Amino acid sequence: MGEKPQKPPAHLSPAARKFFRGVVEDYCLDEHHIKLLVLACEALDRGEQARKTLADSGVTFIDRFGCPRAHPCVAIERDSRLAYARLLRELCLDDDDGSPQETARPPALRDNRG
Repeated sequence: MGEKPQKPPAHLSPAARKFFRGVVEDYCLDEHHIKLLVLACEALDRGEQARKTLADSGVTFIDRFGCPRAHPCVAIERDSRLAYARLLRELCLDDDDGSPQETARPPALRDNRG
């Protein structure tokens, strides 16, 4: 008898829960991969919250000195996108056999200090 699929955490949005269920159904994930998947879904939700706030408020605001400044949600959206992309890369969901693959990190870039 197969294992019961892991349920998505209740605090995730419906879209993130759907993504979670799809990944859990399509891939054989270990416990630590499930935790990475939850973090990826949370980053997806956080980015979407920031995007909605920016759609309502705009990407800039005028500070007390009359200068335009970037809305704090610009950084939140950017950071969430980066976190989501990195977590998906860590999960290696593109593997053909349906399980995350163990790959070495790419070599570090040489610095310019000589």
